[in-house]
Amino acid sequence: MLKGLDPVLGPDLLWILAAMGHGDDLAVVDANHPAERIAAATASKRLVRVPGLTMARVLGAILTLLPLDDFEASPVRRMAVVGDDDAIPLVQREVAALLASIADPPPVMAGLERFAFYAAAESAFAVVQVGDPRPYGCFLLRKGVIAAP
Repeated sequence: MLKGLDPVLGPDLLWILAAMGHGDDLAVVDANHPAERIAAATASKRLVRVPGLTMARVLGAILTLLPLDDFEASPVRRMAVVGDDDAIPLVQREVAALLASIADPPPVMAGLERFAFYAAAESAFAVVQVGDPRPYGCFLLRKGVIAAP
């Protein structure tokens, strides 16, 4: 444990967040996602599992440390519902509410078709698999810059 850090952020996840560079993506996926296979293709080949928590809880912890890329139109991308790109399942609405609570205006959360999401996730820096079993709880976060004062 470290003072001032959310306990969800364990040592392996902290390493990933610190090692990522500007423009790197972090795939944060649900319990149903083929995370092991996808992680094997990522830049770091790292997979961190965070069981027993909701997606919004884990993303809330991650976003206390990870700056989103403000040069990107959509620094957060979500897996679109198969056959209904405009549908926003509850897990995605919860994440949208989280984003709205931490940024004004909130970052745009663009949808990616399922297999396009898998391909983009394989290009990510690493994968975090959350124990949330709800379908379509899959997101890509693009890391931004922390500027010197």
